[in-house]
Amino acid sequence: MTKVWKVNPEFPDPKAIQEAAELIRSGGLVAFPTETVYGLGANALDEKAVRKIFIAKERPAWDPLIVHICDLKMIELLVDELPEQFHELAKRFMPGPLTVVLRKKPSVPDLVTAGLPTVAVRMPNHTVALALIRESGLPIAAPSANKFGRPSPTTAEHVLQDLTGCIDGVLDAGPTHVGVESTVLDLTKKPPLILRPGGFSKEAIEQVLGEVFVISKVQQRLELGLPSPGMMPRHYAPSVPVILTEGDPEKFVAEIETLRNQLPDAKRMGALLPEGWMKEREGVIAFKWGKWGNWEELAQKLFEGLRWLERQDVAFIVAPLPPPIGLGLAIRDRLTKAAYNESQKLTLEQAAK
Repeated sequence: MTKVWKVNPEFPDPKAIQEAAELIRSGGLVAFPTETVYGLGANALDEKAVRKIFIAKERPAWDPLIVHICDLKMIELLVDELPEQFHELAKRFMPGPLTVVLRKKPSVPDLVTAGLPTVAVRMPNHTVALALIRESGLPIAAPSANKFGRPSPTTAEHVLQDLTGCIDGVLDAGPTHVGVESTVLDLTKKPPLILRPGGFSKEAIEQVLGEVFVISKVQQRLELGLPSPGMMPRHYAPSVPVILTEGDPEKFVAEIETLRNQLPDAKRMGALLPEGWMKEREGVIAFKWGKWGNWEELAQKLFEGLRWLERQDVAFIVAPLPPPIGLGLAIRDRLTKAAYNESQKLTLEQAAK
């Protein structure tokens, strides 16, 4: 059985935190909320416990994990030396949705880092997450608490949809408020390299560090471990195909009409629908996504929308792509990977079967 603790996101029940922390210390798996998505946590220094994460998620060993800490003192357990750039970033962005890739200590199991000499570390900005890490007294390795490749969970209900019976417990503190994962920044590269766009924008990081690059190609080869999670060409994908359109209301509606006219009578399509873009249409199940340009709102509701639409028995989901600026870059990254292969290689007839 998977135990569920309902906790206040600001003032979590100390008993629930203690019970969850004891599970972490004893080698168990506990899902917990962060400001981005729900994570699936285990003792980062216990290889046997970490292996349980990969089994529960059905996650390949070449995909590394992010290690969560509650203070900067804890990072000394994980890395030998902190570059000056790290301290500059920590002052501005920690706690928060920023993950930093650094050279690891030998005490960090290779399973955590996909065999690479680097480890990804972050300090979540969520009272429950910080309380759990502090009470356990351990750094906690935690990828998103879902089956590998699925849309990330932003509520405890999403976690249970994928992992009930596969993990020991879930700390349920309601929905997360950022909604997309952390930005992963590799400080072992010069200039620093964003491996995964996320909750902090490239523009914000450049205000602190100067020039920062964004990785231009997703990882295709699997012989070596990936330097960061979320780098495969297909990821964050619901169980139905995702079809992308330009981020323009007229072109979005025109694509909806074209696809709707080709749908078999018994089938419906889903749509991530920005506010005011389209009136109700027969054959279209719309998720009210939010106001276009309010990337914070759209990011928060992205995975919720994909998961809700796939449960409506739609043939596929249509979504407009934001521009690659600010948090729009992270949303664009998630949608592009969710749609990979499906939008490019599946015909409408195949998708509707």
